[in-house]
Amino acid sequence: MCGIIGYVGTKQADGVLLEGLERLEYRGYDSAGISLFDSDSGEFETIRSVGNLSKLREAVGDHERQSNFGIGHTRWATHGRPEEHNAHPFRSPDGKITAVVNGIIENYVELRAQLEAKGYVFTSETDVEVVPFLIDEAYNGDLLAAVKACHAQLEGHFAIVVMHTDYPDTMVGIRRQCPLVIGVGDGETYIASAIAAFLKWTKTVQMIEEDELVVVTPAGTRFLSLDSGELTREAMQIDWDEDAAEKGGYESFTLKEINEQPDALENTLGERMRHGMPADLSETGLTPEDVKKIRHVVILGCGTSYHAGLVGRYMIESWAGLHAEVDLASEWRHRDFPLGDDTLVIGVTQSGETADTLGAMEKARDRGARVLAVSNVLGSQATRVAHGTLYTRAGLEVGVASTKAHVAQVMAFAVLAMWFAEQRGSMEEAEHQVVREEMERIPDLMRVMLESEPWHESIREVAERFHNKEFFMFLGRHIGLPVGLEAALKLKELSYIPSDAYAAGEMKHGPIALLDDDTPTVVIATDSHVYDKVVSNIQEVRARGAVVIAVATEGNTEIRQHADHVLYVPRTRNELMPLLAIVPLQLMAYHIATLRGANVDQPRNLAKTVTVE
Repeated sequence: MCGIIGYVGTKQADGVLLEGLERLEYRGYDSAGISLFDSDSGEFETIRSVGNLSKLREAVGDHERQSNFGIGHTRWATHGRPEEHNAHPFRSPDGKITAVVNGIIENYVELRAQLEAKGYVFTSETDVEVVPFLIDEAYNGDLLAAVKACHAQLEGHFAIVVMHTDYPDTMVGIRRQCPLVIGVGDGETYIASAIAAFLKWTKTVQMIEEDELVVVTPAGTRFLSLDSGELTREAMQIDWDEDAAEKGGYESFTLKEINEQPDALENTLGERMRHGMPADLSETGLTPEDVKKIRHVVILGCGTSYHAGLVGRYMIESWAGLHAEVDLASEWRHRDFPLGDDTLVIGVTQSGETADTLGAMEKARDRGARVLAVSNVLGSQATRVAHGTLYTRAGLEVGVASTKAHVAQVMAFAVLAMWFAEQRGSMEEAEHQVVREEMERIPDLMRVMLESEPWHESIREVAERFHNKEFFMFLGRHIGLPVGLEAALKLKELSYIPSDAYAAGEMKHGPIALLDDDTPTVVIATDSHVYDKVVSNIQEVRARGAVVIAVATEGNTEIRQHADHVLYVPRTRNELMPLLAIVPLQLMAYHIATLRGANVDQPRNLAKTVTVE
């Protein structure tokens, strides 16, 4: 879950690396470092620091360096504490090799023992210091061959970028399940963990495939298979705006991205659901015949993506008439189960690089299931594992706690479920048209909320009253439960307040013991076929003295008799309600976190992309 950037060209490398790392800081921020090649001395200058990028900037200073070639890294600790000796880049004993690594080397203990027996002295507690040492051991004048020899000994998932003083304008990279992407400039080349790192300078990218070597120079990049065969990689134009990586006048990326959600939903709908036209999901790789063959759908994800999958299950079951189940990818990948070609497995991952989701998708594919990726990142690993992809098109998301990517995933499931219904004839044409029209209305309904100052004020009032509480309970039924789960996760991530989310019908089976007159309880109480049961659950909560914050449908004045505070959302179909109901709870979590002084864009201990198990 670390960030890598490398640069070779005509610019001052230290400035490029520092700016690139700032755009990657959401991937890790325990420590950071850069290595620069000094053309006068023919040596690397390596600077490392603990903490966020401001500490590294201080360490680098503002004096001018004559270096147009270097690599940088921002770290989220997995092996070894966040201390300077554990920060990247790492060097070979003679200082001629410097390397940055993202991921985990699973057999590092064995490799470290072997290297120590040969006289290598380790200075860190990390798993990845073995990389420059293995390259050093294998080096005989050919850096590419030495990187290949190192790669052959490594087990795990990783992305590596290496420089050597004998190659003063060349970087060598290789990846296995962890992201690396090339940025193509005019007389300059970038290599990074994410496009955001170099978006300021170029929107032309080339994707690096798994276990593929790249040789990066100012003139461009050579792509090689492990047997050194030359490969061709197309250059693609990314349509993200550079401003997407900046705050755009908002006080944080998270607040900016909450307000970008209507646009994200419109982009996800796009031309796929044009008014009066058949849905177009050819990108999924599924034909109408394939859809008709499906008997069972398995949705897999982690965290926020798992919650989006829970909503997707209801849509697929209700609209397409298919049996669907949802599981945590980290658990499902270790189960033993039958699969066949009539099973569709959907892996949901914003980054397309989530290790557990990738592992589960690979297992499903190997067992004969059809695999579909729902992802936000073009060319990510998930899109290569899957038989087809449904891109969410949410745009760049920098805030670690996902907001717009989550609602885009939910809308992607709505599009998919409606397309399934169309192909399978599981919904009457009149209802089909009504649902599609309602889907098209959702972005504007969300804009109306986000543009209403009284609506915002009601959320801020709740945050002001309850930001000092030390525990929150969230309750929901049916499709309201995933909303509660996602809202509880947002509160935990952003404010560090312990919170629990439960199916409201389970309250009497234990969780009710947690309630007292100091417990804010958030209840998803929008209009639905389970509304009366939810109201009964609210009464149970109030009987224990807890304060109730209800999320309800506009026009429902009766709910005020049962709740202490009401956050209203526009009326829509029940299956689409989670797209609107989550927004006030995102903002409630945001305002509570800011009132408590938390860093909303970079919550402690979290990273944006979880590329380790």
